Amino acid sequence: MGRSYYLFRSGRLRRHQNTIYLEQGGEDGRRPIPIEDVRELYLFGEVDLNTKVLNFLGRHGVVVHCFNYYGFYTGSFYPRESNVSGHLLVRQVEHYLDPAKRLYLARQFVEGSLFHVRRNLAYYQRRGRDLEGVLAAVERCLSEVGTCADVPGLMGIEGRARDAYYAAFNLIMDLEEPFQQRVRRPPDNLVNALLSFGNTLLYTATLAEVYVTQLNPTISYLHEPSQRRFSLALDIAEVFRPLIVDRAIFRAVNRDMLGEDDLEPLGESQGVYLSERGRKTFIRVLEETLASTVHHRALKRNVSYRQLLRLEAYKLVRHLIGMEEYRALRAWW
Repeated sequence: MGRSYYLFRSGRLRRHQNTIYLEQGGEDGRRPIPIEDVRELYLFGEVDLNTKVLNFLGRHGVVVHCFNYYGFYTGSFYPRESNVSGHLLVRQVEHYLDPAKRLYLARQFVEGSLFHVRRNLAYYQRRGRDLEGVLAAVERCLSEVGTCADVPGLMGIEGRARDAYYAAFNLIMDLEEPFQQRVRRPPDNLVNALLSFGNTLLYTATLAEVYVTQLNPTISYLHEPSQRRFSLALDIAEVFRPLIVDRAIFRAVNRDMLGEDDLEPLGESQGVYLSERGRKTFIRVLEETLASTVHHRALKRNVSYRQLLRLEAYKLVRHLIGMEEYRALRAWW
């Protein structure tokens, strides 16, 4: 398995034999990136590239994610699938069109997500934070998932649980400025900027793992399929957001790795964005989390959090073809 490369410098990507280079002028500014070592490229700087490079990256299954000047995600270059299955595609569509089958999968994604929300709260409750009321609110929402009759209702249940969860962030984190509410476009404070950036990184990491499988990333069950995003990656990432992104944010803030100094104003609006230093710091924390390993009870070996994303996608494949009923990840460690 290759690694993710985050390119913050501006320059031009060129291919020479089996290596790509980020050129910044002169031989001293030429950085080699061996293609066999690349899983994903994250482009944060102003990077020029041509179709020759894109064809080369596509042939090797490298997904490229692009971000604008402010670090906001703009899109991905998703190579043509080489691992395709017409049978699985038909099964994916069948499970979307059948209300009962779709609802089962959507419930699993929400249950997995709220399980990890509850797990985070319980962790900090044991460490002396007064989170009993929030835990009770999340428990109530979890108890409603199994009887919810449709997908919009599930989204509403998750939304209520997350509102209660976000209200507890001031108790979980040692913040310079209190966190009021979730604001997305654009983020208006440090926590919202970290949530938006972290969720985007998790979405792109999940997309890269879905690419390895035979799943079609545009057919989803909790999130409505959209022409402008790979919504299946959103479904799978939903299970992992509290487990990976939120825990990374708590760790980075409580250890004073990130603070208000890592924000920049977004033009004349009331929004903010993470500075380059802030983005680099959070990427390091998130990559450490994704590289962390746990002992997998079924596989009898250690697997990383990033590998868990791929295993979750394969669990979904087995469900769709009738091999094994899908049950969203519930962390056991």
